[in-house]
Formats: sequence, C-alpha cells, structure tokens
Amino acid sequence: MQQEYGIELRWTVFPLHPETPEQGIELTELFAGKEKQIRNMQIQLVQQAAFEGLPLTERNRTYNSLRAQELGKWAEQQGQGDNFRRAVYHAYFVEGVNISLVDELVQIAESVCLSGDDARKVLKEKSYIEAVNADWQRARALGVTAVPTHIFEGKRLVGFNSYDQFIRLIGKD
Repeated sequence: MQQEYGIELRWTVFPLHPETPEQGIELTELFAGKEKQIRNMQIQLVQQAAFEGLPLTERNRTYNSLRAQELGKWAEQQGQGDNFRRAVYHAYFVEGVNISLVDELVQIAESVCLSGDDARKVLKEKSYIEAVNADWQRARALGVTAVPTHIFEGKRLVGFNSYDQFIRLIGKD
C-alpha cells in the first residue's frame, strides 16, 4: 500500500496494559467477567487473519510489550524496523513468546540479523525509553485507546481490518 499509493507509514507505539507484569497475565484475569467476549473476539481475529493470509494463533495470555517497543525503536534506527516488527508479531501472535523477556527479544533481534549483544545493551541501558515515552505521549494526544489504530488525515480505523477498509480510509476506493 505504501508504494502503490505513495503513503508513508509512521509507527507509533502504544502503552497497551503497561501494568502487565513480566511473566504476563491471563486474558481471563485481565478482562475478568468478559470471558465470552474474549472467546468471540479471538475467533473473529483468527478468521480475519486467515482471510488476509496472516498467521495468528488464539492465545490466553498477554505480555508486557515495553521492552519490545524499546528494541523496535532501536531496530528502526538500524534500518530493520519492519523486519523486527514482523518477527515480534510472529513470536507473540503465532508462537506465544513472552516478549517482555530480554533473552527472547535478543533472539528475535538476531533472527533479523541485528546484533544480539547490541540489543541486550539497548535493553539494559534503556537507551530508547525516551523515544517510547514520546510515542506514548503522541498516542495519548491523538486519542488512541486501542491497537491497532490507523489515522489518515484525521480519519481513523481501529482494530484488525481488511485491506479494502484501509483503501477506504485513504479515500482510494
């Protein structure tokens, strides 16, 4: 879509449940009393992903994404932002990897040819935390309350959507 329509994407990370502990939390605990909604949402997401050709596995746990966001900002600076994001997506949404663990993130970085030693150093020193904080502030200022949210010329598309819906968002239908 970027090349086809001359659109430049700007990735902004979002503090989705930043209180989540490193070991993660069961979705039933996070959304207590909404178990049926969780199940229906999972089914809908898996069906939509399959329709779009994206791998997605039902999950029952969520993990804190702050460290992954920090490493993503670093990966962007290394020219590997898209590759790293794809690898994190696959690790988290397909394999169920705990993306808050340093060793897991180092392996993900190495899988896209980034230096594991450098990735570990970035996480230890929190060298990209300010970039993450700036994104979190931008998300708040834009009124983002769910992920993914796509904004184009003041219009927004929230949630997991089809390609056709993105085309309508940018007014190219």
